[in-house]
Amino acid sequence: MLFVREHGTNSPLLITLHGGPGAPGGMLPVARRLAERCYVLEPFQRASGGAPLTVARHIEDLHELICSRAVDSPPVLLGSSWGAMLALAYAAEHPLSTGPLILVGCGTFDLNARARMQRVISERTSAEIRRRLECVKQLTDADERLAAFADALAPMYSYDPLPSSVSGERVDGKAHQETWDDMIRLQMEGVYPAAFAKIRVPVLMVHGDYDPHPGRLIRDSLLPHMPQLEYRELERCGHYPWQERHAADVFFALIYDWLRQNRSTSDRHD
Repeated sequence: MLFVREHGTNSPLLITLHGGPGAPGGMLPVARRLAERCYVLEPFQRASGGAPLTVARHIEDLHELICSRAVDSPPVLLGSSWGAMLALAYAAEHPLSTGPLILVGCGTFDLNARARMQRVISERTSAEIRRRLECVKQLTDADERLAAFADALAPMYSYDPLPSSVSGERVDGKAHQETWDDMIRLQMEGVYPAAFAKIRVPVLMVHGDYDPHPGRLIRDSLLPHMPQLEYRELERCGHYPWQERHAADVFFALIYDWLRQNRSTSDRHD
């Protein structure tokens, strides 16, 4: 079983899905804030070791958690970055086992969106960031390399970040590589995003206008398969809305309001 932190006691049941892949613990600020109105489960996705990690393995792990903990009704899934992609993959595989989906800073599903993202990153890469990235190449430990890479790119992923006293757990470089390689394979084989046509629950996509991930292009790649998808773009906001000075309160207000509107498909009990 996955390691899971629990927050709050109220309905609906909401499960946060962290990004990376391989970056557990990053959803703690979100889980704590949403625990004011939800019962939140914050699972740490499976670490590397043994058989190579796959999207299917992560889906199976999440299904075991949901089957054991979602007693009254399907849970809301709120995923960030890679976690948003996992939420979609899970809902496509188990469309009757999930409530509404909330995709925050969702990752890319086609070459066009990834090319746009790389152009934005290139444009924002300062001399200092370039120097730090060169240092990253010298690291031989996969975990240290992933952590240093993320730290070097952090300035281009945030617009005006709030100070934070919360840090994630140790990252898992091998889990990151194995999982992402499998997601790319599935996209190249045409599995995703086509499989998302099976999803019938409400879907909210929240994206910062400063996020290097091109939100509108990602939205456009998903809409043909999920016409129910609602897109909200937050101003002066990067990849992690809850960390942004100008967007954090707007972000949580949006989540609460949207969940209220979709309460019939997300409540654990009435």
